[in-house]
Amino acid sequence: MSEKGPTFYQSLVAGGIAGTSVDLLFFPIDTIKTRLQASQGFLRAGGFSGIYRGIGSVVVGSAPGAALFFCTYDTLKQTIPLPAHLAPATHMISASIGEVAACLVRVPTEVIKTRTQTATYGDKAASSLAAARLVLSTEGVKGFYRGFGSTIMREIPFTSLQFPMYEYFKYRLSQTVHRKPLYAHEAGACGSVAGGIAAALTTPLDVLKTRVMLDLRDPSHQKLPSLATRLRQIYTTEGPKALFAGVVPRTLWISAGGAVFLGMYEWAVHGLMGW
Repeated sequence: MSEKGPTFYQSLVAGGIAGTSVDLLFFPIDTIKTRLQASQGFLRAGGFSGIYRGIGSVVVGSAPGAALFFCTYDTLKQTIPLPAHLAPATHMISASIGEVAACLVRVPTEVIKTRTQTATYGDKAASSLAAARLVLSTEGVKGFYRGFGSTIMREIPFTSLQFPMYEYFKYRLSQTVHRKPLYAHEAGACGSVAGGIAAALTTPLDVLKTRVMLDLRDPSHQKLPSLATRLRQIYTTEGPKALFAGVVPRTLWISAGGAVFLGMYEWAVHGLMGW
């Protein structure tokens, strides 16, 4: 079997398939996690009702976001001129740059999704399209990128943990089974463990991202608190538990999602490369 990595276009297609699959499958868990993190509380944010509210934004944004990540990640992983013994650094750099590229698409859809999931606009925006129109009319294009900094601050540590662990687990498993490449379900299992560990450790950054995206105050009329200030406010006013709000569904979602996301990606790549 060939060990050559996927081409740019194979990564693009496989990433789109993987992103759409995992986001649609685990959307209800993401809704519950987001509502647990909302400042108004779980029940006022919607509780267990309407758990598919906001799914339209995911349908639009999942494929291009994941496709951008994987074509960037795979391309850099094969071209960054670092020696083999620094492979974890290569994976960290490649994944981090891939996440920045993906967030150009992901953040606008996240803004719409979180506000629709938590009924932030009430009856005025029960759908993703209505929420998008409200964001555009009240905040302009820049409103779609509210929380971009906090999302990057969450994603880079997360992906810097997840992908070196994922590649390492795959490497060790391939040594154990004496086979390379691994089957898709084996790679998915490695992705599940790596994703669960990274998700639990970066939950405070996810809470911060959610709070920033749900903050409807106009930054042109008042100075908004910095990310560090927001973290301190959550800690001092709500206690340390608030920084880990939604940690269980987030960890379960990303652990299971990592298995589907990376398993589907490997399955699609294997199919496209004829392995």
